[in-house]
Amino acid sequence: MPLSLENAQKIINGALAYAKAQELKPLVVAVLDARGALKALAAQDGTSLKRGEIALGKANGALALGMGTRALMKRAEQQPYFINAATAAIGGSLVPVPGGVLIKQGGAVIGVVGVSGDTSDNDEAAAVAGIIAISLDADGG
Repeated sequence: MPLSLENAQKIINGALAYAKAQELKPLVVAVLDARGALKALAAQDGTSLKRGEIALGKANGALALGMGTRALMKRAEQQPYFINAATAAIGGSLVPVPGGVLIKQGGAVIGVVGVSGDTSDNDEAAAVAGIIAISLDADGG
């Protein structure tokens, strides 16, 4: 099943509801489909100027390498040359810190969420909460 615009918007709403409940700093939430096309993006009031690019970098990196950005962070620590090369190969849009989470259904990747604005761990938790809110599987790595 492809990721619909309606479900992308529900993921954003779920992530932002989690952020509000946890009193997180303002977030940007980006949702891409399995092709890497932007389905939806929301920036809360008060986010800094480049948070959108960071959220997209987390999402693009996770989708391009097929693993959540927590796993990419571990890989960057062990294989920095690989991550640098991969970043260059995908046009520079790879941010290897938690907050990029694959959306899975039945084991297949149907999209990705990238979140930026709070700590990386909180960004990841918000992404997971958004995905879980629509009963899909989250893989942050």
